[in-house]
Amino acid sequence: MDVCNAGQDFICDWIWDITGNERVAEVVDWVVERPLKVAVILLIAYVINRVVHRGIRRAEARMVRDRDRKLYEREVAEVADGRFAELQHKALVKAQGLAQAADRSKQRARTLTTVLDSVATLTIFGLAILISLGELDITLGPLIAGAGIAGIAIGFGAQSIVRDFLAGVFMLIEDQYGVGDIVDLGDATGTVEEISLRTTRIRDVHGTVWYIPNGEVRRVANMSYSWARSVLDIAVAYDTDIDLATRVIKEAANSVWREGADHTTILEEPEVWGVEELGDSAVVIRLVVKTEPGEQWMTSREIRRRVKQAFDREGIVIPFPQRVVWTEAQQAANQGQR
Repeated sequence: MDVCNAGQDFICDWIWDITGNERVAEVVDWVVERPLKVAVILLIAYVINRVVHRGIRRAEARMVRDRDRKLYEREVAEVADGRFAELQHKALVKAQGLAQAADRSKQRARTLTTVLDSVATLTIFGLAILISLGELDITLGPLIAGAGIAGIAIGFGAQSIVRDFLAGVFMLIEDQYGVGDIVDLGDATGTVEEISLRTTRIRDVHGTVWYIPNGEVRRVANMSYSWARSVLDIAVAYDTDIDLATRVIKEAANSVWREGADHTTILEEPEVWGVEELGDSAVVIRLVVKTEPGEQWMTSREIRRRVKQAFDREGIVIPFPQRVVWTEAQQAANQGQR
């Protein structure tokens, strides 16, 4: 019984019963039965690993399919609602945008799949190796204790890397932003050029490239997700007819909306919300425009240009700050006249 591990090694017990030879039973136990158990354990681990990987692949395909379906429904609804004068051209533009969004979803899902595959493989085969060492009568206590101490030491030394890695995983899972999005990450604002599990690379409007660790991103302002909005505060002089100015601003914005240019795609009819502020030298009228993501700045520039031209035609004045300055000489002269 001591030779055959308290009756747990069946082949060893069988050889012992037949031969009654302790040496032969021990040799069979170490040469045949224990390697066979290790092989079976590793085979089971391999099968489980394959099943888990297949499940991850199916989850990836389902995630991409659901994402593509939602994008397709939204884009088709926008193209088919009859807002655009050139339907065929707009459909092509929308199809290109849909393809880019689908590619982004696939890249995100592929990255997550790679991470999950690696974690699953390390976990499954790590457990299999520990069980196999136990079958070979190797004491696992010191190994686990040593691994725990090493893990704590590595954790303290590389906690920032681990934090960046986990933050990158959650960013991908939540789809906070992707390559091509225009984002404000607090320290920098620009277009996302690359996303890894540790850092995000963006390029700002001046062409400067920023590398931001994912663990240091406390907030994300995505200015190119789904749709965007241009908010224009247009100032007019106090003696201006507000109703006339409102009508002129609305007509200028509507002209951009009706044209539907590629770089100034307005999704809904522009809205004038009315007087936003009574300033020191101007009345501020607010105009809001819902646009395609990433086109709000170009749309705002075009609307401002047309508003300026319309104001010039209608004689509406865009005021500038004015100050009245009194000097001591002027004050003395006024007193002398009195």
